[in-house]
Amino acid sequence: MHVNPQVLIIMGSNSDLPVMQEAADLLGQFDVPCEMRVSSAHRSPVKTAKLAAEAGERGVKVIIAGAGMAAHLAGVIASETILPVIGVPVGGGALSGVDALYSTVQMPGGIPVATMAIGKAGAKNAGVLAVQILALSDERLAQALRDYRREMALDVERRDADLQALRAVDEAH
Repeated sequence: MHVNPQVLIIMGSNSDLPVMQEAADLLGQFDVPCEMRVSSAHRSPVKTAKLAAEAGERGVKVIIAGAGMAAHLAGVIASETILPVIGVPVGGGALSGVDALYSTVQMPGGIPVATMAIGKAGAKNAGVLAVQILALSDERLAQALRDYRREMALDVERRDADLQALRAVDEAH
């Protein structure tokens, strides 16, 4: 368990770790302490409810929940806390994650879950969104986000310059 985590990442199964690690890695880039746990909305509902209900008391400010198939994890967590909950549908199963997407995004009015894309891109974006939420009251994180965005833009420019250089060489031959 991480000391003083600001973000709690909960996944429905340890098989979700390769996807949810993307969120943890992104948070690590911004030096945001997080804790990762495995807890199932269906197989361990009491534990899940307790993790959600006690998160705020432990200093957690955002919860990221990733699950596949029926994917009720984010919704169950959202029902037990007023903290922002970001849901990550994990791919797999008979419907390749579409079932998880629908289960995560179709919440009843009054119990919101911010829902990301299916899979690793969604987990990475969940990390970014968590940092954006935390940056509302942390100027260091706000500046780090501005720098992150600037670096992404510069990376695109570098890749374009490399492509143009390759095309110029091809055209010269």
